[in-house]
Amino acid sequence: MTSKSARGERVPAQRLPVARVCVDVPLAHLDRPFDYLVSEDLDEVAQPGVRVKVRFAGQLVSGFLLERAESSPHGGKLAYLDKVVSGERVLDPEVARLARAIADRYAGNLCDVLRLAVPPRHARVEGQAVAADSPEPEPEPGSDADTSTGSDAGPGEMRAPAVGGWDSYAAGPAFLKALEEGRGARAVWGALPGEDWALRIAEAAAATARGGRGTVIVVADARDLERVDKALVEVLGEGRHVALNAALGPAERYRRFLRAGRHQVAVVAGTRAAMWAPVAELGLVVIWDDGDDLHAEPRAPYPHAREVLLTRARLADCSAMVAGHARTGEAQLLLETGWAKEISAARNVLRARAPGVAPTGDDPQLARDPGAATARLPSIAWETARKALQAGAPVLVQVPRRGYLPSVACAECRTPARCPHCSGPLALAGSRDVPSCRWCGRVSAAYTCPACGERRLRASVVGARRTAEELGRAFPGVTVRTSGRDEILGTIPQAPSVVVATPGAEPHAEGGFGAVLLLDTWALLTRSDLRAAEETMRRWFNASALAKPGSQGGRVVVVADGSLATVQALIRWEPGWFAARELAERRELSFPPAARMASLTGKPEAIAEMLAAARLPDGAELLGPVPADDDQERMLVRTSRSQAAAMAHALHEAAAVRSARKAALPVRTEVDPLTIF
Repeated sequence: MTSKSARGERVPAQRLPVARVCVDVPLAHLDRPFDYLVSEDLDEVAQPGVRVKVRFAGQLVSGFLLERAESSPHGGKLAYLDKVVSGERVLDPEVARLARAIADRYAGNLCDVLRLAVPPRHARVEGQAVAADSPEPEPEPGSDADTSTGSDAGPGEMRAPAVGGWDSYAAGPAFLKALEEGRGARAVWGALPGEDWALRIAEAAAATARGGRGTVIVVADARDLERVDKALVEVLGEGRHVALNAALGPAERYRRFLRAGRHQVAVVAGTRAAMWAPVAELGLVVIWDDGDDLHAEPRAPYPHAREVLLTRARLADCSAMVAGHARTGEAQLLLETGWAKEISAARNVLRARAPGVAPTGDDPQLARDPGAATARLPSIAWETARKALQAGAPVLVQVPRRGYLPSVACAECRTPARCPHCSGPLALAGSRDVPSCRWCGRVSAAYTCPACGERRLRASVVGARRTAEELGRAFPGVTVRTSGRDEILGTIPQAPSVVVATPGAEPHAEGGFGAVLLLDTWALLTRSDLRAAEETMRRWFNASALAKPGSQGGRVVVVADGSLATVQALIRWEPGWFAARELAERRELSFPPAARMASLTGKPEAIAEMLAAARLPDGAELLGPVPADDDQERMLVRTSRSQAAAMAHALHEAAAVRSARKAALPVRTEVDPLTIF
């Protein structure tokens, strides 16, 4: 750090002596750039995008240098930059503009968004010139060890799109052509059942790269990222992309981030944090399975990856693709407003690729099996699984709850069994275990029903492990495995076996599953959530897409009434029809995405203070309050989409008033929260 005597002798840089800095102070009333002078000795390294240290309110704080200017509108004396932490320009100008737009959209602070966008510094990694994915020195060009294509490899070295891939969709080839020509193409892609979606995304990235532009791909979890990573290597070759994942560790993740920031690669794929990845000449942003709740950032200001990428596409004037087997209301709105075009297959192609789907609660099935309406595993499901196993194919069983018996009740009066200490729900971890509380963990070996005095318990909800135990007895001699939080299976061979999986943990079967059974559907459909039906459809479609085509014997059995709209959409494989129906209902009720909402959570007096300071736009509605956790309450603010920016600005202004007054009680502000009930 510069000494006191040296600081007193500093003189401003001759050119662009003013630096505008975003200081890392998460207070709403300080959410603006602050001007500092750049001394001559820091002139060369103090470039936009570097990390700096500045004096702020008597303390040395971190920040990012946003831009250099000739003068400052500030009338007083400016302080000097105290230190340039590193000459590495980690904040790309395009990402800085995006961060400001996202902060404004979500009523947040720029410094909070930049904390999400730029990973923590790793000093040792910055000094390394080795490529992120190779700890050894790079081989000499042309040597026998040189197997990497490199980021500057010619476009002819990329693999052409496979036959039967994008040409299976009516608008697929036109989409790739637009990407290659650098034209803005915005699409909502409904992937076919059994589609190698990671390979299709890699081919879209290759088309964009042939046009001289970069791609950002965001997926929900590490399993999906692994598939995309392999597909990108297959299509692009080695060295053209990086995969960003928090599980890499801070050093390796920062190394790969720097490769993207130094524009050494044209494609960046990753989980949620990759939505901020710096890419030169951005040409395409892709999000797969945008309905997955893992795409929602749990840290302030709580942006959603889909909205960040769509905003980025608008600001960068580049192409965008929202993709998945199912379709969210937000994706449907993009189509209905004309912002994006649909990429889907013709009905004859879909019929050839989709599995056969059968419900268990329709009249013909009830006539054959009167117990199908109440049985957990009706005869049609058992028979379908048996035929698939006899044909040498694996069977997938999806259950919504993990564990053994996650909820139990009195065997006599059906009163839910609760912990006598904290009133939490009791559960059984195994067939020989005693009941234990899911909240406090205490064991209730001598549990007695407070209503009738009975000591026997029965299952209220059956988990994946208990289901696997029951299926093991139903199909003796067949291997039964579980896939869930404790152990997630990757790929299983094409052999007779049963896999019981929770949603999102379904493995891939080589050649596809012979049968997919969707059990306990009531647990998904009866949730008190605005997105309950939409989330159910997403989970069903993702699991059903793993089955073989119907022409090859692939069958899906959904244990639900065939008259339900969700079941009808699955039978016909029409996620678009269901999304349009769902959006129409939300539009009628003024629910997102047809309207915009913000939730305010905090103590009652804090929320009242914030609403009093907020100059909400005309027509804004206040809904609530309703009780929240920790003796707090929740208030909803609803506006039309045209007033969304005004609502976010008003809430940010109100937060600034409270922070300037040093309000002691916090208020959590979420714009377009994932759950509103």
